[in-house]
Amino acid sequence: SVSHSQITRLYSRFTSLDKGENGTLSREDFQRIPELAINPLGDRIINAFFPEGEDQVNFRGFMRTLAHFRPIEDNEKSKDHNGPEPLNSRSNKLHFAFRLYDLDKDDKISRDELLQVLRMMVGVNISDEQLGSIADRTIQEADQDGDSAISFAEFVKVLEKVDVEQKMSIRFLH
Repeated sequence: SVSHSQITRLYSRFTSLDKGENGTLSREDFQRIPELAINPLGDRIINAFFPEGEDQVNFRGFMRTLAHFRPIEDNEKSKDHNGPEPLNSRSNKLHFAFRLYDLDKDDKISRDELLQVLRMMVGVNISDEQLGSIADRTIQEADQDGDSAISFAEFVKVLEKVDVEQKMSIRFLH
């Protein structure tokens, strides 16, 4: 759970981003966040804040999406949760990451989708040929059912060894 002081800090972050002072944030408001401006997947992450077809997000929606990025505190790991999984649980972080890649939302990451994300991440200093072979190798390593795409289950397997906790904890609370 988010503490009261964290909510207060987030709210002041929200209002400082809300240039129109109308209680909602637009995509432009998010683009002013330096961490997102320099993140190659910034646009994708920003999109995650906006429900399908919406171009404004209110404080509640802002909090909900941010919750995916909260680092998991040690005291949260040990609790016995019978309730719903916290938004920042490992599997929810993985789902969130998966959706950043799965552009057409068909629950698979195709070679083409992987290429697009790789291109955003590495910029222009790698040839298409090199990117293509990185994409092919990634799919080869991940693809277990031979459909030349990466399903969520395959994605999770590849990332088993990766410390998603560290990589997916964007600290918005400075």
